[in-house]
Amino acid sequence: MRLAVIGATGHCGRQLVVQLLDRGLIPSSGNLLLVGHHGGISEMGLHSLRADLTDAFCDSAPSIEVVIDPECIHADVVVMLAGRTLSTNPTENADRTQLGKDNAELFEQYAKAFSNGSEPPLVIVQSNPVELGVQIFAEALGRHRVIGAGAWSDTLRFRTELARDLDVRRTHIRAWSLGQHGDHLVPCISQIDVSGIPRSRVSRIQSELKRGGSSVDYPSRLQNSRKILLDHLEQNDWQQAEQFLNSCSADLRTGLRPFLTHFTSRGNTTEVMTAHAVTDLVACLAESRPQVIAAQVLLKGEWPNCGENVLGVPVLLGVNGWDQVCKLDLDIDELKALQQATKAISEATLACRTVEKLDKY
Repeated sequence: MRLAVIGATGHCGRQLVVQLLDRGLIPSSGNLLLVGHHGGISEMGLHSLRADLTDAFCDSAPSIEVVIDPECIHADVVVMLAGRTLSTNPTENADRTQLGKDNAELFEQYAKAFSNGSEPPLVIVQSNPVELGVQIFAEALGRHRVIGAGAWSDTLRFRTELARDLDVRRTHIRAWSLGQHGDHLVPCISQIDVSGIPRSRVSRIQSELKRGGSSVDYPSRLQNSRKILLDHLEQNDWQQAEQFLNSCSADLRTGLRPFLTHFTSRGNTTEVMTAHAVTDLVACLAESRPQVIAAQVLLKGEWPNCGENVLGVPVLLGVNGWDQVCKLDLDIDELKALQQATKAISEATLACRTVEKLDKY
């Protein structure tokens, strides 16, 4: 396997390459490409990271290369982690349109370079906005070779929050968070299943979560709760912020906890969890172990009433990419929330790309 990490010297990139090598997912006969850009700290950091990784994993490390030019990336799998992120200052407004505009140029630069190759790589997008990245890469490389990792990290977070409430291991939980990697997240309460505890207890927690509000109203509930959380963080009252977060229901904590991590991290964001989720996806590919995962993909009518848009849904991921969407028996409320998410994603993508095109003229 030849695997390239774009943005390898960023916080998430460093975590990812360490986790990949620690789990032995790239064989010693394979290649790990550390990708950055010309000049300054980025280029210097790639060489120092290469030396550090070679020292740490000397007995089992694959060939580790530094790559600066997109045209020189020759890989089977590419992980997109580069790009601008939101500020970690809770007093600043999060301008996702501007973030999308800035990162769209980067997505298109790499997508164009990969499309010129004889065989395009499989691309895992984790840079934000994830849906925009998936759209751009899928248009250039083919939709079945591009997945967004945001839905898988959100799914793992939802399972984690449920595991906390039920006092079981996360691996005992089966649940899904679909839709957008953002406010239009859809934690699917109807699909919660847990090994090792009575079904009646699972039904009770489902009822409690449904009493908290509908899936269609989830974005507004998340936004209102996030405002309270950020108010505490603006006052530098981390303990109050954490207490408030822990008082919320599992579905709301799924969308809120990354913000607590992001705004208290001094720039490191959710690096460990992000890398962990991407490593799971790489493991499916490296170990030839097809698995149903949640991912943002470009649909062509496979999900009811969601048209030809990017959306986080369950897909079967194999060595050649994803090859089918796996349907779930969702509640009507959850299906409506996914349609709502599709519209929000489509509008956000259009806004980002329109702004970008106007700036080019």
